[in-house]
Formats: sequence, C-alpha cells, structure tokens
Amino acid sequence: MFEAAIKSISWEQGIISALILIAAFIAAQVINRILGKLFSDAGRILKVKSENYRFFRHMVSAGIYFMAIILVFYMVPSLRALSVTLFAGAGIFAAIIGFASQQAFSNIVAGIFIVMFKPFRVGDYVHVGSLYKGYVSDITLRHTVLHTFENSDIIIPNSTVSSDTVINFSYNDDRVCRFVEIQISFSSDLDKALMILQEECQNHPLCIDGRTPAEKAGGEPKVPVRVTAIGPYGVHLKAWAWAATVENSWYLGFDLNRNLKLRFDREGIVIPYPHQTLHFIGPDTPVSSATSGAVYQQGGRINEPGE
Repeated sequence: MFEAAIKSISWEQGIISALILIAAFIAAQVINRILGKLFSDAGRILKVKSENYRFFRHMVSAGIYFMAIILVFYMVPSLRALSVTLFAGAGIFAAIIGFASQQAFSNIVAGIFIVMFKPFRVGDYVHVGSLYKGYVSDITLRHTVLHTFENSDIIIPNSTVSSDTVINFSYNDDRVCRFVEIQISFSSDLDKALMILQEECQNHPLCIDGRTPAEKAGGEPKVPVRVTAIGPYGVHLKAWAWAATVENSWYLGFDLNRNLKLRFDREGIVIPYPHQTLHFIGPDTPVSSATSGAVYQQGGRINEPGE
C-alpha cells in the first residue's frame, strides 16, 4: 500500500513535498538557534546551565518536522488514505504514551515555569515545604537538586517544587536576621540581663549592622533587645542580630547560646526551668498552718509549681 502511494506521486507533488521538508529543516535550525541564544542568556542571569534545556529545543524541532510531514501527507492525495490508517494507530499509541508519561510531562512543564518565574536560582539556600532544605545545585527540566550540609543531594521533582511552598533565603538579600531568645528568672536583674544580651550579640564578630539609614539616624541600636513575654517560670528576652549569610547566622546562634550561658553564670543571672515543690502533710498538721493558695489533703501530698 505504501509503495503504491509513492509511485502515484507526480513530479510536481514531489517538488512541493521536498520544498516543504526543506523549509521545515531551515525553520527548525533557525528556531533552535534562537532558543539556544535565549536559554544561554537566561542561564547566565539565573546561573543555570543552558544544556539543561536541550531537550526542550529538541521537542520544538520535532514538532516542526511533525507538522511538515502532516502537511506533505495533506498535499499529496495518494497519501491521504494511507495517513488515515497511520494516524489512527499513532493516535492510540500517543494516548498510551501520554497517559504513562503524564507525570514526566508535568515535571517538564513545572521546570519551564521555574525558569520563567525564577523563584530561586542555582546557589540560593531554600526550604521546599517542611522536609527539604539545602542549596540549589542544579535545575533541570525534570527535577531540582538541593545540596545539604550533610554533603548529600536531594533530588526533588519539579512538580513537587511548584506545588509546595518555597522559602528562599537568598532571593534579594543574603543577610539573615537571627532571633536570639532566652529566659531569665523573676528574681534576676532584668536590665542587667538585657544589657548582657545586647553586648554579647554586638561584640560577636559575625554580627553585622543591619540597620537602615533612617534607623541609624534615629539612634536605633545595632542589636535591639526586648522583653517579649512574661511566662509562668520566667521573663522571655529576645534580640535581633543580623548575619551576612545563612551559615553565619547559624554559627552566630550557636556561639551566643554558649556565651550567654557562661556570662549569665558569672553575672548571677538565673536561667529558670520548670519544677515542682512537694509538701508532705502529716495527719496532725493543722489546716491553718498551710501556705496561702495551696490545697491540702490530710495524710497526703500536694504539688505546687515554683521557680
């Protein structure tokens, strides 16, 4: 059937078919070069390898050739009947392939959206959802790779990245504000504890000045400290210390935890912890001798929270 259809093609139809195929080849080459230039420019800006999108360029070229072949079959009457049979089988096959690879195509589309909308770049430190944390080391059409501090790589499908919340710590500014929170007892000197907290933060070599020009002109301190809450066991203090990068903010927090504990011990500032006081009451103890606010039971014990 195919040989008979070929033999019935006139020379005019053959020339037209050849011109269509040549035009398709030229169009594919031109569009491939344009896309390569666009992806190369975008790769330099986003720090993404342009080779990662070679598959997309090949898909565009294949689409052009496919459209050219359809046009050739349409232009040659003897091939139309053959095309009906071929495309019917191809349609069923394409439906099977499309159903089996819908997740792969979803990842490809999500990868294109990531490149277009730029929620992160290679080198950014991100959190994807509540499970994945690390530096973006690679972005492909199928997946995004995060490099963790444990020297392992997390390979996340792009569809998962697009459907989840992404926290980018490096999107516009690499600086990080580190919250330093600590609790002191009610009996400790509050003003002294605030002064110590501020001094330890400001004197740390990794602490930078994160104030705006307006805040500097207004006399705002380099590290603000505040009383954030009065808890059941003590007073909650908080400092806002800035670091240049995410890594520096971690080391800053680790060092301050140690330095504040040692400094508070030297200065007599007590860090409280929850505990209970047990009162043992004998059968002959009069109720009038009980401490105010306590509930007593003859011959038993009571629990009472304290510092």
